[in-house]
Amino acid sequence: MNEKQIRRSIAILPVSSTAKLTGLTPRQLRYYEKFGLVHPCRSQGNQRLYSLNDIDRLLDIKEYLDSKMTMAEVKRVLSKHSYADKAHQTNLSDSAARKIFSNEMLRIGRWNTHDSNNIY
Repeated sequence: MNEKQIRRSIAILPVSSTAKLTGLTPRQLRYYEKFGLVHPCRSQGNQRLYSLNDIDRLLDIKEYLDSKMTMAEVKRVLSKHSYADKAHQTNLSDSAARKIFSNEMLRIGRWNTHDSNNIY
């Protein structure tokens, strides 16, 4: 999994932003979650948070339903896609994870370039 994929999977968008981006109502978002089509993360205050990957999935759901598919058909199609996606993903190696972490820390300024000798 590369850095772009990792960032797309970070759940940061609240229901209001997700509704605006997808054109769905908060009620529809709750219904799709209840039906098991999408699985938003929860904040410490129990607020639903969606990732960019969730947005893509919701737009797919909306498109399928607009084409007159039933909820059961949509769930079946999405489960096949999820299975295929998992089959093509590779595990993130330890060295790749360290590199992503190191790059992120450098990006946010936690480590100075003159302190690079202190890296374990």
